[in-house]
Amino acid sequence: MDKRLLTLALAALMPASVASAAPNERGPIDLVAPPDAVFAKDSAELARLVESGPAEIWLRAETYRTTLTIKRTVAIRGLRGATLEGPGHGTVVRIEADGATLDNVIVRGSGRNFVGEDAAVRAKGEKIVVRNIRSEGNLFGVAFEACHGCLLEGSFVTGPDVHESMRGDGIKLWEAHDSIVRRNHVEHVRDVVVWYSRHVVCEDNLVRDSRYGTHFMYAHDGVARRSTLRDNIVGVFVMYSSRLHVEDNVLAGAHGAAGIGLGFKESDGVVVTGNKIVGNTTGIYLDRTPRDPREPVRLSGNTIGVNDLALRVHGASAKGITFTTNTFRHNGDLIEVDGGNDARIIEFVGNHYSEYAGYDLDGDGFGDVAFTHGRLSTAVVQDNPAVRFLHGTVAMQLVDVVAKAFPLLEKKPLLVDPKPMMKGSSS
Repeated sequence: MDKRLLTLALAALMPASVASAAPNERGPIDLVAPPDAVFAKDSAELARLVESGPAEIWLRAETYRTTLTIKRTVAIRGLRGATLEGPGHGTVVRIEADGATLDNVIVRGSGRNFVGEDAAVRAKGEKIVVRNIRSEGNLFGVAFEACHGCLLEGSFVTGPDVHESMRGDGIKLWEAHDSIVRRNHVEHVRDVVVWYSRHVVCEDNLVRDSRYGTHFMYAHDGVARRSTLRDNIVGVFVMYSSRLHVEDNVLAGAHGAAGIGLGFKESDGVVVTGNKIVGNTTGIYLDRTPRDPREPVRLSGNTIGVNDLALRVHGASAKGITFTTNTFRHNGDLIEVDGGNDARIIEFVGNHYSEYAGYDLDGDGFGDVAFTHGRLSTAVVQDNPAVRFLHGTVAMQLVDVVAKAFPLLEKKPLLVDPKPMMKGSSS
């Protein structure tokens, strides 16, 4: 979707304060050093102090051309403008000590080695804090690997000015259990990834103009909430993860043929609530989710609007998917099913649909007749994927008009909601 049209869609479907909010570029802030602060006067002294020195080292608002390996519990803090600049190869800052802190600095000058995953900051240990940093043009931004109970907060990460395929991940968590990623701004990177990491919280982040806004894989019991993931190829995608909560996010502008606002593959026990899923090629994608009907997937209170397709169901999922109190508004099409699946295993109850033309004579807020959806054009596309690019065109709209005129051509409904809401969350 064109960005101008997306902005209009966001304004129409969401509170003005959210739709028009300017991005907050996180990163270094104004810090005041204590009277007894120890400042590193140059790069050589900084290296010596990091190896053996005070528990807190301060950097002046100047450039320190160096790489650091931190192997003891120490806090490195900078005045606004303090910069750690690497030589253009390797990782700029390595943290290998429990409880170490890197705070309020600009980091640039990593290498471009994908095998070594050259990064601005790479941390391994426990309870490490990376706060208010600005990673500029590094191949990878911040990587927590075997970093348990660690925190990345208030930082800005932007990738190198190269083609998307040549960028690394802006934020990477690998076996980073119980870690928190919050209030960060990430743009022009490959992905934000949370892999093989349990109990991770990602909240209040902004990720835009990247590939995956956040990609969870084998990331059980995690939370993604109150974040804006906009103009990426995919907003949030979850693979092989259980009991993940996706709450109160804005997932908008996922573009291109592969564009997905929110996707799940072979995941169980998922709870999706209060999200705005707007202006994507596909709003929600479900692939063999859930695998186990004893761990159901529940989606409630979400707004799914102005997407080319609201919901795609792929692969044979188990029973246990429920959509309740969601608002489906002005999507190009509501649902498609492929991969041998059957949408009738999904339970839709009490949702609002902008296409609903029913009535509410008893005034209880719910329609007195069921909402059904089953376009002939959708069936044609599902049976003949080669004509998918025609979906939504005038030609396919004509197919639906003809089907209504000749009921024998109508296909069996893909979706039935016996108790549709008369008004949605944005009505």
